[in-house]
Amino acid sequence: MSTNSARTENRRGAGAPRLIEKRSIDYVPLAERHGKVWHLWPVWFSGDAHLATVATGVVGVALGGNLVWMAIAVVLGSAFGTFFMAFHSTQGPQLGLPQMIQSRPQFGYVGALLVWGVALIAYIGFNAFNQILAAQTIHTLYGGDAAPTMIMFSILSVLLAIAGYDLIHVAQRLVAYVLICALLVFSVAAVLHCRFAPAELDLARFSAVPFITQVFAAASYQISWSIYVSDYSRYLPRDVGVSASFWWTYLGAFIGGTWTMLVGTLSMAMFPKLEVATALRAAADSALPGYGKPLLICSLLGLVTITSLNFYGASLTLLSVADSFKPNRPTLPKRLVTLAFSGVAATALALSSTHDFVQKFGEFLAVLLYLFTPWTAINLVDFYVVRKGHYSVREIFNPRGMYGRWNWRGLCAYGIGFAAMIPFFSTDLYTGPIARAIGGADIAMLVGLPVSAAVYLWECRSMDLDSDRLRAARADIGLDPDALTEVS
Repeated sequence: MSTNSARTENRRGAGAPRLIEKRSIDYVPLAERHGKVWHLWPVWFSGDAHLATVATGVVGVALGGNLVWMAIAVVLGSAFGTFFMAFHSTQGPQLGLPQMIQSRPQFGYVGALLVWGVALIAYIGFNAFNQILAAQTIHTLYGGDAAPTMIMFSILSVLLAIAGYDLIHVAQRLVAYVLICALLVFSVAAVLHCRFAPAELDLARFSAVPFITQVFAAASYQISWSIYVSDYSRYLPRDVGVSASFWWTYLGAFIGGTWTMLVGTLSMAMFPKLEVATALRAAADSALPGYGKPLLICSLLGLVTITSLNFYGASLTLLSVADSFKPNRPTLPKRLVTLAFSGVAATALALSSTHDFVQKFGEFLAVLLYLFTPWTAINLVDFYVVRKGHYSVREIFNPRGMYGRWNWRGLCAYGIGFAAMIPFFSTDLYTGPIARAIGGADIAMLVGLPVSAAVYLWECRSMDLDSDRLRAARADIGLDPDALTEVS
């Protein structure tokens, strides 16, 4: 066999799916890229089609909104939030890196710890809520104590996260097909058999605060995936195209998220005094007698896999944090340690936070919205407008490299964008003066996005982008023998 043939065979083997993933925060070479771009839609359909998403759809109804207006709010919020997360998905094939490590060019080698801390709060918080939902579901179906359910649920999710990228993709595809069937049966039965009070369908009963709260709860829920969306596209071939990766991600997340949130909205409108899992079962039984139990079981499958995605993302983020303090080579044992830590932290939080779930979840989504809004604006503007995708992988891992330890541009833009939102905050913990003046409606995101983006663009006027691009290209010469590096 010739040298070229041997190299080709080795590359084919390197690109084949693995039972247990070996990489973590490091660069994925082109020879190891595999998969189809359409594989993104089931990842994000299943990522959204589960009980935590159902809970997002009940926020507005819990505040007194009626069914028709809360359904409109869900669609608008989901469409808006998914737009941003889908653009992050296109970064994975182009850079071959996890999402959070890509924040170093905007915030600095050490400065990126700011957004990584926010991400860890999201991962641990979401998984704690997921475990609470799982316990509620099992209790609704079979009774029993919450603690054993939470622990077993966490163990199952961590085991899937240990296997990593390829098995997660396969699991998400299988779960997607099951959930589509389950949701179709429920939706058709609900249209045919469910009856609502006239007030629930009355367009004249518009209430601004529940409507706006539901819009931004749905938007923030979708945006919250942005912190790790390219983790699940980074093994795709680089030539899949920006448009294709965007739309396959957008369609999967928007359809899965909107559909499932609407199931929650409908269930809570029918049974407003029940907790999420119980309301869903009651609504399904009303639509099709006996269907509540299988629907809950199907939704629990989706909850297991999305919790695995969260643990996987938390592991990559913790490895990034460790690398900022002491650069080191990421290995499988280190990934196992970070997964164990994430599992213990989320379970401990879940065991201590089981009451007033819907209210706490709505507050959590609001806080996430505030924290992620400046980051997503800065990251996307830098990638698509300022640097236009030209980064150095080697320099991202260089503590004394071209991106610096602290990048004042990203940090200042984040701080100013966040500060601009404070008067618009509307939560039980704090309500800003402008939010109070407009009846408690929370429109902070509409302020934070343009302010953060505008400030960052203004700061980047002083950058020598031609020099930045040339230096990045030179630094990565020889990084990947299959890459065509253009230096001029």
